[in-house]
Amino acid sequence: MNGRRAGEELQQGGGKRDGAAGCRLGGAWTGGRLSAAVGAGPPPAIMRPAWAVGLVFSGCCSNVVFLELLAREFPGCGNIVTFAQFLFIAVEGFIFEANFGRKQPAIPIRYYLIMVAMFFTVSVVNNYALNLNIAMPLHMIFRSGSLIASMVLGIIILKKRYSVSKYTSIALVSVGIFICTLMSAKQVASKSSLSEEDGLHVFMWWLLGIAALTFALLMSARMGIFQETIYKQFGKHSKEALFYNHALPLPGFLLLAPDIYAHAVLFSQSEPFQVPGIGLTLPIMWFYLVMNVITQYVCIRGVFILTTECTSLTVTLVVTLRKFVSLIVSILYFKNPFTAWHWLGTLFVFVGTLMYTEVWNGLGPLLARQRKEAKKE
Repeated sequence: MNGRRAGEELQQGGGKRDGAAGCRLGGAWTGGRLSAAVGAGPPPAIMRPAWAVGLVFSGCCSNVVFLELLAREFPGCGNIVTFAQFLFIAVEGFIFEANFGRKQPAIPIRYYLIMVAMFFTVSVVNNYALNLNIAMPLHMIFRSGSLIASMVLGIIILKKRYSVSKYTSIALVSVGIFICTLMSAKQVASKSSLSEEDGLHVFMWWLLGIAALTFALLMSARMGIFQETIYKQFGKHSKEALFYNHALPLPGFLLLAPDIYAHAVLFSQSEPFQVPGIGLTLPIMWFYLVMNVITQYVCIRGVFILTTECTSLTVTLVVTLRKFVSLIVSILYFKNPFTAWHWLGTLFVFVGTLMYTEVWNGLGPLLARQRKEAKKE
């Protein structure tokens, strides 16, 4: 799950281009490996942006569904999910990016080791938060606060200064997250009102989950700043960074081996499930895990293809809308409790995010050009 988020950040970092929102229709397309993974050849040039958007939405949204199916049955399964995602991307990267270890990295390994320490910590902490009474919708909304953490650390570490509109957008995101968090706190308290002692115990674990998400946000923002300084020095190598950020942490999972093994046993004891179209029968939790890993990979590759075809503004808009659709899916499909206050907080978060990325400024010229072209025709 966090591999997906990291993939979005790494791919955007490696493929940003300035300019108004829009996609190019020609040029080299680097999604050949993905087409093999999803069983389809590269689409015509004019269809590539739509193809990439389709992969992002289908891959990322279905990934959320399979993650929630896993977490609902075993809330503490975050470590085995993270390990499976890291292993899959590391093997794929070792074959196609590192060329079986024959290709030397453009960025020295010592820098990747620092980045990996932060990335591994963020991934494990984010996944473990699901075991601390954090509902999936709140998990997604809270992690949308990465803009806040990035701005705060950018001001402190990089001495950056921002425009009034940026500060306004961050204020909207902050208020939105505060509203959602407060309403979720009330739900946790009401659910656990069996006894005062039990209610306090559940609420304290929820507070620990919020603290874990906050720590992960700040650490992720710090990792982003570190990436920014490294890319300035050595250039942007998003595919390479994606590989090393997933391959180098693999030995760290030895520390989590007992938990991973315990959940593997639990997964194997789940009810059997016959995979449609294949006839293969396997425990349903293993099917959910395999599908989670595959859809996460489709999501990450979709974002990468999008960065090769569209401007960074378009990529940000698509990723933001994808998060919103994932949230809607989680609420409607799994019937997660979501009040009017939650919707208000969500609106603040996404409006603030779109304000921060200045989507409106980019969409204006794009729409104007389209109107001119329509008149000419």
